[in-house]
Amino acid sequence: MSLKRGLSLASLAAAAALAGCGGGSALDNSENVQNPPGAGGRKLSFEYFQRCVQPIYEKVITGAGGGSNTCGSSGCHDTVAGTGGALRIVPRPAIVDSTTTAVDVIHASEMFRNFFSSQGVTVIGAPTASRLFQKPLILNILHGGGQIFADQNDPNAKIIAYWITHPMPEGQDEFSPVAGNLFTTGDPKTGACKDQ
Repeated sequence: MSLKRGLSLASLAAAAALAGCGGGSALDNSENVQNPPGAGGRKLSFEYFQRCVQPIYEKVITGAGGGSNTCGSSGCHDTVAGTGGALRIVPRPAIVDSTTTAVDVIHASEMFRNFFSSQGVTVIGAPTASRLFQKPLILNILHGGGQIFADQNDPNAKIIAYWITHPMPEGQDEFSPVAGNLFTTGDPKTGACKDQ
């Protein structure tokens, strides 16, 4: 018997053995396979992002390896010359007043581009499954920039985790005024960023 055929038979035997572990065949998509819906289309807060998360990208942070840089620098996640994977950041974008600015103008802003890119590396409600949280902590994943935050109690890590775990209520968009609850005074313009 050839090696290739032996491997095929072994694969089928393993699949048959797995089928005995929970009903149905491992080779089909039986009624036992559950694919629950996601987070119900909830959105992360744009206001909290621009006032709390974006400033982290601008801080000069000394990583565990001793190097100092910002996340938005050209060697890291800068949208033009960065080498930092999926997260792309426009350095120093202007704050957008989301209470008086038209949505199409917000969507065209550099701040919204950073918000959109940051959402792309998060799993709403699950910081430890989100690249935005995992990578600077090196939580079971490599980060070209090395370890940025010492641990999950780092103030910057806590802000990122808070943003990810506090989406806007179901049915409300990223500009919801409920975002005021994410700030100590209830007002994004005057309050400090909550982190727990």
